[in-house]
Amino acid sequence: MCGIVGFKVDRRFADFRDDLRPAVDALAHRGPDDAGTFLEEGDGLGLGHRRLSIIDLSDAGRQPMQSASAEAVIVYNGELYNFRPLRRELERCGRRFTSRTDTEVIVNAYLQWGTACLEKFVGMFAFAIWDRRRKRLFAARDRLGIKPFYYHYAGRTFLFASELKALAAFRHFPRRLDEDALPLFLHYQYVPSPRSIFRDTRKLPPGHFLLLDGDTLEVSCYWQPPMQAGGSGAGSTQEENEEALLDRLDDLLTRAVSDRLVSDVPLGALLSGGIDSSLVVALMQKTSASPVKTFSIGFSESGYNEAPWAAKVADSLGTRHTELYVDARQALEVIPRLPEVYDEPFADSSAVPTFLVSRLTRGHVTVALSGDGGDEQFAGYVRYWMTRSMEKWFAGIPPGIRRPLAALLGRLPPGWVEACYLPLREWLPQRLRVANVREKWGKLVAQIGETRLQELYRMTVCLWPQAQMRELTGRGLPRSTFEAVFGRSDALPVLKRLMCVDQHTYLPDCMLTKVDRASMANGLEIRVPLLDHRAVEFTSGLPENLLYRDGSGKYLLKRLLSRYLPVRLFERPKAGFGVPIERWLRGELKELMLDCLSPERIRAEGLFDPRLVQRTVQEHLSGTCSHHYRLWTLMMWEMWRERWSPSL
Repeated sequence: MCGIVGFKVDRRFADFRDDLRPAVDALAHRGPDDAGTFLEEGDGLGLGHRRLSIIDLSDAGRQPMQSASAEAVIVYNGELYNFRPLRRELERCGRRFTSRTDTEVIVNAYLQWGTACLEKFVGMFAFAIWDRRRKRLFAARDRLGIKPFYYHYAGRTFLFASELKALAAFRHFPRRLDEDALPLFLHYQYVPSPRSIFRDTRKLPPGHFLLLDGDTLEVSCYWQPPMQAGGSGAGSTQEENEEALLDRLDDLLTRAVSDRLVSDVPLGALLSGGIDSSLVVALMQKTSASPVKTFSIGFSESGYNEAPWAAKVADSLGTRHTELYVDARQALEVIPRLPEVYDEPFADSSAVPTFLVSRLTRGHVTVALSGDGGDEQFAGYVRYWMTRSMEKWFAGIPPGIRRPLAALLGRLPPGWVEACYLPLREWLPQRLRVANVREKWGKLVAQIGETRLQELYRMTVCLWPQAQMRELTGRGLPRSTFEAVFGRSDALPVLKRLMCVDQHTYLPDCMLTKVDRASMANGLEIRVPLLDHRAVEFTSGLPENLLYRDGSGKYLLKRLLSRYLPVRLFERPKAGFGVPIERWLRGELKELMLDCLSPERIRAEGLFDPRLVQRTVQEHLSGTCSHHYRLWTLMMWEMWRERWSPSL
């Protein structure tokens, strides 16, 4: 895994040339093993690279890399899992190679097939190729958005990089805040693609490529998650059909895992003890000749600790397991680093344990597999079922009753609701056993007055609702990919529609961003076999009853896992992967919160209503309401702004 950066300009070449090395150095964490640059002054071009050596550790793998024909130059971040058969195909076409790398396969594939080469790639990638014949730049991002690609284009100046911090290293990069991106961040906890927090700076969306040809910049889509309602498949009976689909899924995921075990450096897996990571490890162990190295972290807080389950799974599968229990002090030490690691505002608090488990894992291996992507493919989130159910339930409540009912329920203290709920949880059906009771109760109350699916789901996933957003910032919420995907997915059943929205938004912009930055900050490469695009294309065609059944999601995935693990080890309520932010903001993080959100600071900044901020702080501290996610989002903004000083 690596970091890439580059520029294409028609003026001030010397300035950009001089800034290229600092920009490359800003990505040293992504590639601690080597660095390189390529300059072509006559074309106003510069390319830079940081290398984390995974395949072909020799100098032959150094980037930027020219094709053997010298017709093109590439910088590349990622792994191409089918590069060996592609290389053989290219050799039959007469293409020459000087290394064993997948990098050289990509640049030769482009020279052979043009932009259509993307259809042949299996893997995760972000790259840029300077075509010296046509004097154009070709850049692309993998289908699911596993690897990042930012670009800035204004005044005939084009910059690109794996992370914003590399763009910020160029003195002529304007750090002007995109004021429409701020409410989007506060609403979703991340800035949705294709926007970034800076004006004139974009994220290349997943499954897209761009061509910069002279003064013309074109962005095109080459793949997106299929929108299929799901059929019944083949088979004479439902049971036979289900078994056939289960066998097919087993083959697909086994192949996906096997493909991702190719490495010239030590390799392991992140194991949380949940369904997704347990299945990935089980399939790794199935295809490995020796015990897999697995890693997990644990917390003393019981509601946030899955380490004992991970240890049981590891013992059952026979892995070489390493676990680390961290206390609040160790976790809190990570928080000041977050604005540097996530150089765009980012407020998913599970970034903290993700960083910690990445640091633990990097102490033993350089590459690790994870189970990310299972929830978005197999209806794993409770919010999918809850949203579908609420749409039906609330439709039966007369409109004149909804608002008074919501007002009445809203007066109940969240702590009291939680205290009443927890003793009953073990007696309730699986689908009603939820974590984060206070947060979910608040959202449920807000949703009672809404029956439109898009708005119901928005209330489920958002942090600052639209009405409060306008009060907080004085601005409305701009449209984003969220509304666009809802608009073109209305033919899908409800669960599949919600998963489709997440695959285009939450998955690449939150989940995969979190994992990429946390792992690469520690020089660790993470591979995600459940997001093999062939598996995604298969699961998109599954009927809903193979995704959600008997009150819980991941029906087919759990059936598959039961081939490798006893059901008792994974059939339990979903716990998530987080830290006790709600309690910390009333304890260990209270002083930091009060400093970040002080009335003087908020008033001087001039972006937020200081009265609303202070009311939110006091309600949380008193226990009247649980606002930890909203407050955490404001804190992450303030800490990010202090580090990166955008022009307001």
